[in-house]
Order: sequence, then C-alpha cells, then structure tokens
Amino acid sequence: MDREQISRLAHTDHPVAAPLDDDAVRRLLDHGIRRGDERVLDLGCGRGEWLLRALTAHQALRAEGVDTAEGALAEASAVARRLGVDDRLTLHHRDAAAFPASHAFDVVLCVGATHAFGGLLPTLAAARAHLAPGGRVLVGDGYWAHQPTPEAVEILGDLADLPTTVDTVTADGWTPVHGHISSRRELDGYEWSWTGSLASWALDHPDDPAAATALTRATTHRDQWLRGYRDAFGFLCLVLRPTNG
Repeated sequence: MDREQISRLAHTDHPVAAPLDDDAVRRLLDHGIRRGDERVLDLGCGRGEWLLRALTAHQALRAEGVDTAEGALAEASAVARRLGVDDRLTLHHRDAAAFPASHAFDVVLCVGATHAFGGLLPTLAAARAHLAPGGRVLVGDGYWAHQPTPEAVEILGDLADLPTTVDTVTADGWTPVHGHISSRRELDGYEWSWTGSLASWALDHPDDPAAATALTRATTHRDQWLRGYRDAFGFLCLVLRPTNG
C-alpha cells in the first residue's frame, strides 16, 4: 500500500484533508474569493474539495487543480461531473512545484501541501509566480503552538511558533487580510477521522493483502499523534495579499 492509497483511505470522511471544519473552510473561501468570476488555482489539490466547494458557490468561477495523486484527481473529476461543475474545472496530473500555468490566477490555494514545495516560503514563492495583480493567496501550514518534544520535531519537522510564522510571512512581502487558527476540536477531529477511516477500511477488508499494513499505519499514526505531537502542534490558515501590489 503506497502513500497515495493511504492518504485516499484516511481522508475518506474528511475530504478537506486539513484540520478545518466546514464553517472555517467556507469563511476562508469567502475571504479569498472576492468576485464570483475569478480564476482559482489549487496547488496540491488532492480530491479537489476546496475547488469543488468554490465552484458550487460561485457559478461563474473557473478553477484549476494540480496534484501528483492520479486517483485523487479521478475522484475530483467524478464528483465535479456529479455536481455539474466539470466544465469549469481543469485538473493537472503533475508536480505542483513545477506547474507551468499558461495564465495568472486571482486566487492561489495551497492548504496542507507546503511539503510539496519544501516549506512555507517556497510555497509562497510559487504562489506569487501564478498570482494576477490584486490577487490573493490562501495558504495553510502547521506551527508549534507549544514547545515540541524532540519526537514531535522528528515526526513533523522544524516548524516555528505562531508569531514567528506570521512574521516570516510578512517579512517575505505579504500582508495577512484574514486568518484562521484551528481549534482543538478541529485538530482532534481531523486526527480521529484520519486514523479511524484507515483503520475501518482495514477491519472491513480483512482478506485484502493491504489490510494489515493499513491497520498498522493507522495505529502508528495514532500513537505518534497522541504521544508525540498532539500537545504541541497547531495549524494556521492565512489569506494573503502582496504588500507592494
């Protein structure tokens, strides 16, 4: 069972694929999308949940998504057809960090996929390259809400605290115009959904050769969360505008 399969199964009941509830997603999209006829790009779109919600809410919106997960893109395409928005959605099966867009976008999203670019600042650099004048970026990334243990750093990497994260973004030439800090309920809900969905699939398919691997992965992830990073990890989403135009 490869990483793409694990992610697809783990996000079965949480297609947003980030520790955010539906109200938070709606508010972030409302602050990011200011007109209904804009062009929106999602770098690392996965199953395209953010784009599908935006397209459903704005009948003149056009959207493009980029991801390396072919199965997730197929799911996004199928749901788009079912919702009747497939004529306004273009999906690209390729590395988001090397995506050569043919035009600029009014809104660029990257929530929970900054690892594809090597971190927050490289993600913002890529977003800036795709952004039209006056555009906005919606980015979501982790930070340390409390002092992490060495185990937490080993699992999630070298994150900064919340003020330092925001300072880093502003020093890079961006001004936050909206933000959302995930609550404990959102963070815990995401982790229980991730581990529970993957474990449930394994228990529902005991004869599948991948069942044991899936159950072990769910158990390992749950232990890493509860014993490693639960008390230290936070998640921040920002709607950003370039400070100098």
